[in-house]
Amino acid sequence: MSEGANREVHPVVFVLDRRGHPLDPCHPARARRLLAAGRAVVHRHTPFVIRLRDRSAADSTVAGVQVGVDPGSKHTGLAVFTDHDGSRTGRYAIRLDHRGALIRDRLASRAALRRGRRGRKLRYRSPRFLNRTKPKGWLAPSLRHRVDTTLSWVARLSRWAPVAAVHVEKVSFDTHALSAGRPLEGVEYQQGTLAGYEVREYLLAKWRRACAYCGASGVPLNLDHIHPRSRGGSDRVSNLTLACIGCNQTKNATFVQEFLKTRPALLAKILKQAKAPLRDAAAVNTTRWALWQALKATGLPVAGASGGRTKWNRSRTGAPKSHTLDALHVGSLDTVTTWPFTVLVVKATGRGTYCRTRTDRYGFPRLRLPRTKQVKGFATGDLVRATVPTGKNTGVHTGRVSVRSTGSFNITTRHGLVQGIGHRHIRLLQRADGYGYTTHPETRHRAAFPPP
Repeated sequence: MSEGANREVHPVVFVLDRRGHPLDPCHPARARRLLAAGRAVVHRHTPFVIRLRDRSAADSTVAGVQVGVDPGSKHTGLAVFTDHDGSRTGRYAIRLDHRGALIRDRLASRAALRRGRRGRKLRYRSPRFLNRTKPKGWLAPSLRHRVDTTLSWVARLSRWAPVAAVHVEKVSFDTHALSAGRPLEGVEYQQGTLAGYEVREYLLAKWRRACAYCGASGVPLNLDHIHPRSRGGSDRVSNLTLACIGCNQTKNATFVQEFLKTRPALLAKILKQAKAPLRDAAAVNTTRWALWQALKATGLPVAGASGGRTKWNRSRTGAPKSHTLDALHVGSLDTVTTWPFTVLVVKATGRGTYCRTRTDRYGFPRLRLPRTKQVKGFATGDLVRATVPTGKNTGVHTGRVSVRSTGSFNITTRHGLVQGIGHRHIRLLQRADGYGYTTHPETRHRAAFPPP
């Protein structure tokens, strides 16, 4: 590991020229000086982008940056970095939180309502269309959402920074092989946590890289049969878990019900987790090629790499496990000198709903929402800053606003919900774009693994 691999830096500020063309990002201190001198204006609040007033791209030397993408089912990591002869320097880190599960649940609810309506004796309604053939390359809306949001943020980064290349991890879990339960033999049970087998990679993600029995993380983990193989247990992935060396040796060939008879809550949790479906793995495996083809269609140079290569790179640089650091370590590299210690968390929230009526549990309308989304110049989801001089909410509050017809709004900040703020005290920072923004520190220690 290089000496600079432990050095963490502030995220950079994106810079545009006077015509809106991207330039190389700059240090936050330099951005403050440019704004104070009047040489630049704020182009966007989050992520923070400035636009120069006295310079164009033709007057500047642009070195360019590269983007790493670590696609996932629930979260996707994006990293902006510079590469000098295989030495990468992390400049910006984004964790994109998808809402595919919410889309799936709402589609399932809609299907249930339609089934109920068709089953009741109501008036006949002719079908609106008869051709239900799906186009080639069709993906379910919850899966298409993952591809579209990732592609959208790569396009946004390309507008704010001179992106020269994209590196994407071709995440792949062979769900058929996992379900079939291919027999593992010999040294495959004796490898450490960095062994590159698909079953091990899946189990590390499923059990969150910790011992299922004692919760220990950051230690060597072995595969363990929940129902012992010597007593009739199978090699299916639903019968496998992770155990540290101590728990593995203590449990040995004991039935898990006997081993955990004094801890019934943990026993129930393990048995439930063991039967969890391969839904997330299937989602990643289904969308990875669609994402690859969509990135290729952008015209940018796109390089692919395997998850095993990313893991090997991270083990050489000593970086902890996180989505954004995985994105920084995608592909071929020699070392990583620095990475940002702050991650921008971008959560897909959507742009609202067309439905303007709220119903009770029986389906009868109980509340009608306004037909216009803007109230006093603000709309729900806008990023605002409120400066309240007096009262119980005295202070400065920054967050996403929820508008009310009365003009008394609520603001969701990183510290919680602030209610009853008058619109006169609120200043607009950024219009709603379908995402919510927060920040959190980057993972610094191997014992602080985030959930997959």
